[in-house]
Amino acid sequence: MTDFAHPVASSPLANDGVDSRSTTRGHTAGRERQDETPPSNVLFVVLDTVRKDHLGPYGYDRETTPVLSRFAAESTVFESAVAPAPWTLPVHASLFTGRYPSQHGADQGSPYLDDAATLASVLSAAGYETACFSSNAWITPYTGLTDGFDEHDSFFEILPRDVLSGPLAGAWRVVNDNDYLRELASTLVRLGAMAHERLASGDGADTKTPSVIDRTTSFIDGSESDRGWFAFVNLMDAHLPYYPPATYRETFAPGVDPDAVCQNSKEYNAGIREIDDEEWAAIRGLYDAEIAHMDAELGRLFDWLRATDRWAETAVIVCSDHGELHGEHGLYGHEFALYDELINVPLLVKHPAIGTERRDELVELLDLYHTTLDALAVEPTGAVGSGTENGPVARDPTRSLLSSEYRAFDEVADPDPGQRAVIDGRDGTEYAFVEYAQPVIERHHLEQKASEAGITLPADHRAYSRFRAARSTDAKYVRADLVADEGYRLAADPCEESPVDPADDDIVAATERALARFEDAVGGAWDAPSDPSADESDAFAEADEATRDRLRELGYLE
Repeated sequence: MTDFAHPVASSPLANDGVDSRSTTRGHTAGRERQDETPPSNVLFVVLDTVRKDHLGPYGYDRETTPVLSRFAAESTVFESAVAPAPWTLPVHASLFTGRYPSQHGADQGSPYLDDAATLASVLSAAGYETACFSSNAWITPYTGLTDGFDEHDSFFEILPRDVLSGPLAGAWRVVNDNDYLRELASTLVRLGAMAHERLASGDGADTKTPSVIDRTTSFIDGSESDRGWFAFVNLMDAHLPYYPPATYRETFAPGVDPDAVCQNSKEYNAGIREIDDEEWAAIRGLYDAEIAHMDAELGRLFDWLRATDRWAETAVIVCSDHGELHGEHGLYGHEFALYDELINVPLLVKHPAIGTERRDELVELLDLYHTTLDALAVEPTGAVGSGTENGPVARDPTRSLLSSEYRAFDEVADPDPGQRAVIDGRDGTEYAFVEYAQPVIERHHLEQKASEAGITLPADHRAYSRFRAARSTDAKYVRADLVADEGYRLAADPCEESPVDPADDDIVAATERALARFEDAVGGAWDAPSDPSADESDAFAEADEATRDRLRELGYLE
């Protein structure tokens, strides 16, 4: 039984003075504060892999996030924020481009954002100083997600930085010019996973979050731009494996040895490892401890901004890129599904244009691209590549959370696929859309673990399927190309435990039709399973000898 749903009444916001009003389509509450000086800076924080139901602002009964609970009293808390995908790379690419995953193309089959103008490049061109600090292996030069930032540091130094941005990236691109991510390319990703596990494991766990916060304060303190700055921060602690600092572990998971619990989601998802209720409780305790540590470090940054008189002039966005499953729906981690524990994410925004309130209406994380541009009053038209196919998406007030025109899509001259799907519905219902291309990397790891245990995965395992979903505040419909589609009435079944056939429910049927419209807009439905077996020819045949030598040194080639 999932613990995902928490009643709003239990939220500490009820005692923190946050207005519980919600707004309707095309209107923004809190405009009485619009006469305040608009912020000249934006701090954008992603709490990687954090479920919203483990946070104080969303009613969690453990005090994991006292900092965020205080921050909620100064911000707008969004109840129905939907991520465009259930994992880091495509979500961040959407945040940085304002495009859906099928539009920007950064996914497992092609794991880099190629030649796309980003939010950072737009803001840099407008005179803002920009920086990105993260310990996430996906937010690095070789994926293109740091393109456009004046400063960036991944704090992920397992490979030399010149390799990440040079020959290794080139080899990855050679591989991905083919149809699927080849075996050798997934090895590059496995290196990152192993490195993260090594760095994060054991009593001497080396969390990178304090370094990320220190680097962020240093960047802000040294900023000399007359326009302002944009700082993007990704905090990675809540991602598997969980090895929180001892102080937080003693508070939230007393007596739990991180090495004694299952820290590999593939072992569970492949059916190799069983986890009982006691072990799940221990795992969730470790997860809570990681969240508490991130919250405390974020508080250190917030306190510094206040102490240096920068808080009032800084718009602050805090969200998660996706959540995590801890046994709900028989799954562990954030793979092979689009359940709400993964895609209905926390989102809190501090800006004088929207005041302090709780909003129930549907929002999409890709709206944060437009919200950031709106917060700084920047138009992308002057940026490099404007007007070209790979140029920046124009600022759209109907996708800015700060605008009185938010989601008034019928006024848009050139609607994107999500806007078109809503407009053509002609029933006034709002929908968010989610895409999950075939998880090549996770599938490979799952098959490897299963093979080591003498298990053969069935041909219809979820790992071989692609997923798309449409979600309103009341319903969701998930279409898959291999496993059965799933429809849910979220108001009556927030834990998504009882699938509903569209033939038996008009609201679910309308949601399925919205998904079909979105699919048409992005190039059609995935109506036939893709071939999971790719040609295993030497994908590095075209790589130059220097690249091949470097890969031999790293152990990828014989």
